[in-house]
Amino acid sequence: MEKAGVVQALGQTKLLGPARVRAALAANDRLKFILTLLQTAWTHAAVPETAHVDLRREYAAANMNAPWLLEVAGAAYLEDRLMHLVHLARIAALLRDDLRIMARPLDEAELQKRVEHWCSWLDGLEPEHLSSGQMAALTGGKRGGADTFHILVMDLHKSLNRLAAAFSDEDIDGAHVWQLDEADRPRIAAFMRGLNRTRGLKFDHPGLDTAATRDGERLLIQNDIGTNDAHVLVIQVEGRTITLTYSDLHDRRFAFFQTMLTEIGAIWSESQARNTSGLNAGADYIVSIARFECADEAALHHALEELAARIVFLIDWNRARKRLGRLVRKAVALRVLEIAAKREVGHMGWLLAGGDGLVFSAMEALGADSFRIGDRLDDVLGSAGAETFLLDAMALAKQGLDARRSTAQIADEVRLSLARQVACHRSEFAALTEHAAFCHALAEGLRDALAHQAEGDEKVAARFAERAKAWERKADQLVITVRERAERATRWQTYLHLIERADDAADALEDAAFLLSLIAENHHRGWNGEIRAGLQQLADTTLRATQDHVRALAIASTLTGASNADDQEEFLSTCWRVVNAERQCDTLARTLRRLLVREIDDAATLSLTTDFVAAIESTTDALLRTGYAMREIAFKRFGAVNGAAADA
Repeated sequence: MEKAGVVQALGQTKLLGPARVRAALAANDRLKFILTLLQTAWTHAAVPETAHVDLRREYAAANMNAPWLLEVAGAAYLEDRLMHLVHLARIAALLRDDLRIMARPLDEAELQKRVEHWCSWLDGLEPEHLSSGQMAALTGGKRGGADTFHILVMDLHKSLNRLAAAFSDEDIDGAHVWQLDEADRPRIAAFMRGLNRTRGLKFDHPGLDTAATRDGERLLIQNDIGTNDAHVLVIQVEGRTITLTYSDLHDRRFAFFQTMLTEIGAIWSESQARNTSGLNAGADYIVSIARFECADEAALHHALEELAARIVFLIDWNRARKRLGRLVRKAVALRVLEIAAKREVGHMGWLLAGGDGLVFSAMEALGADSFRIGDRLDDVLGSAGAETFLLDAMALAKQGLDARRSTAQIADEVRLSLARQVACHRSEFAALTEHAAFCHALAEGLRDALAHQAEGDEKVAARFAERAKAWERKADQLVITVRERAERATRWQTYLHLIERADDAADALEDAAFLLSLIAENHHRGWNGEIRAGLQQLADTTLRATQDHVRALAIASTLTGASNADDQEEFLSTCWRVVNAERQCDTLARTLRRLLVREIDDAATLSLTTDFVAAIESTTDALLRTGYAMREIAFKRFGAVNGAAADA
C-alpha cells in the first residue's frame, strides 16, 4: 500500500491534504499540456503546411509519462469539419482522470458537480474525431457564456491555491510553504525578496499570493498574479535549473513579460509566440515555458529574485495599456510600460490616481493654446516628449500615493509636469531655430562652392545642388509642422507667418544652388576675377546675414518682460546687422549686374549668372522681412510693442 493509503487507513485524512494538493497541482500541469497539444493539433490540421511545433519541452515541464502524446499533433487532419486524432480515447481518459485528481482535495459541491458533468462529457466523445464545437468546449477560456473544460480547470486551480495556503505549516517572508527541504528555504527567501521589493507597486490590488512545496526532486513555487483565471505562474526549481510555465490571455502582455525575463537570462520555448485566441476552437490564451540555467547557487538566487520582482508589473497591465492607448500610439504606450517597469515605478499608481483621466484633465487645464479636443499627446509633444511626460506622471502618481497625498495634489503636480513638457517641446522658436540652421547650411554651402570654384566642376556643383534640395525639403517640413500647430492653436499663427517668410530665404538659396549647377555645365564663359570676387563677396555677406538670423532667433526665444537691457540691445543690434546686410547685398547685386552686362557676351551665361545673383540677393530680402516680423514678436515679449525701432 502507498504511504497515502496507509495514512488514510489510519484515519489521519488531514495529513493527506498536502500530498493531494501536490498531486492535484501536478495534474493541473498535465491537463494544461494536453489542452495545448489539442490546440496545436487543430492548427496543424487546419493548415498542414505550417511548421510543426515541437512540444517536447512543454511535455518535460509537465512531467508527462505518455510519449505517444507527442505523435498526436503531427498526425491530426481535418475531414468534413471534424479533426481526426490518433489516441483520442486515451487522451479523453487522461483528461478525465487528471480532472478528478485535481478535484479530489476540494470539498466544494458546485465544483464537484461540474467535474462529474465533464467526466461524463468526455466519456461520450467519439473515439477518433472532434468537432469544432467540441474543441471550443474543451479549450475555450472566455467567461460569460457556457462552461468549458478549460474554465473548470482554471477554477479548480484557484481553489487549490487557496487550499494550499490553508495547509501551509510555515511562512517564509510571506510565502505559504509546507514539506520543504532545508535547501529550499534560501531559494524561497530569494524569490520573496524580489517579490516584496516591488510588491508595494500594486498598492491595494489583490494578487501576488505565493505558495511553495517540494514534489520529489522539484521545488514548486506558485504565484497568483491577480484575479484573472488564466493569469498564473508556476515555477519549478530542480538542481540549478528554473523552469517557469506562464499562461496569459493577452499576447501583448505575454510579449512584455517575455522581454523582461529574457533580459535577465530566460530562454523561452518555441511555443512562446503561439497565440491560440484566433483558433476555430475559440481558445484565447498563450502558454509558454522559460528556463534559467544557473551556474551556481548565487546565480540561482539572483534569477529567482529578479524574476519575482517583475511579476507585479503584470497586474492590470492590459488596462494600463488601453488607457495609455487613448493618449498615445501603441508603440509609445508599450515603451512607457516597459520603461516604467525597468525603473520599478510601475503603472498601478497612475491608474489609481486617475490614469488617462488625470492626463486629459491636465491637457484641458492648459487650454486651447496647447491642446484641442481630440489631440493625442504624441501628436502635440512628439513621441519622445509624450513618453517623457507619461513616465514622469507615473512617477509622480506613485510617489504621491506612497506619501498619502490627495489625488487633487497629484493632479496639480501632473499638470505642472505637462506644462513644463509643453514649454520645452513646443517653444515657438524651436522650429524657427531649426529652420534657420538649414538656411545657414545652405548659405555656407554656397559660399564654399564659390570659394572652390564649383562653377567649373559640373560633378561638384551637382552634388551641392542635391544636398541643397534635401536641406530645403527639411526646411519645408518644418513649415508644415508649424502650419499644423497653427491649425490647433491660434498663438501659432504669428510664428507661422514668421517661418513662411524665412522659408523664402531657404527657397532662394536652394534656387541659387540649382542655378550654380546649370552654370557649371559650361555656362561660366566670361567669369573673370572681378566677377568671381563680387559673387564671393555677395555670398559672404549673405552667409553673415543667415548667421545673424540664427543669433536673433536664439536671443528672441529668451526675451521676456524681465529680460535685461543688454539682452534687448543685443537682439536689436543683431536685427540691424541683417538690415545692413540686405542693403550691402542690394548694392553688390547692382554692381555685379553692370559687370555682367559689360564683361559677358554669351547669352546663356549672362542670363543664368544674372538669375544666380538675383537668387542670392533675394535671400537677404527674405531675411530682412523675417527680421521685422521677429522684432514685433520680441517687442511683445518684453512689453515694448509701441516702442519699435524705426523702419529702415
